[in-house]
Amino acid sequence: MNGSRLDSTVQFFSGVRVVSGIRELVRGREQEILEALEPLVHTRSVRLDLSSIERIDAAGMAALVSLYCAACQAGHEFAVVNPPRRVAGILAMVGLDRILVQRDSGERLRPGPRMGMMAA
Repeated sequence: MNGSRLDSTVQFFSGVRVVSGIRELVRGREQEILEALEPLVHTRSVRLDLSSIERIDAAGMAALVSLYCAACQAGHEFAVVNPPRRVAGILAMVGLDRILVQRDSGERLRPGPRMGMMAA
């Protein structure tokens, strides 16, 4: 997170990390999310509020999958909450809604698969 433009935009509200001020999770912006959140998923379970995200592309989805995998490898959980309809539709189209999207932010995070012998 050193020098990241997201330092001031990742906020914590009762266990949910809210990314504010960012409207697009697309190529060229995905590294900001990774730099800000990767250290967190190594130390705790994370719920990421996507309510401010208006657009997501393959690079953005890859960043979310990367965070999910890093959390699983560390024995933690990662989920996204409150994706706008358009973003939720894109995640559903590629099947990531079943893995990443947590429907009820009050429920416990779903455990990730065991990463055991899988290559990183």
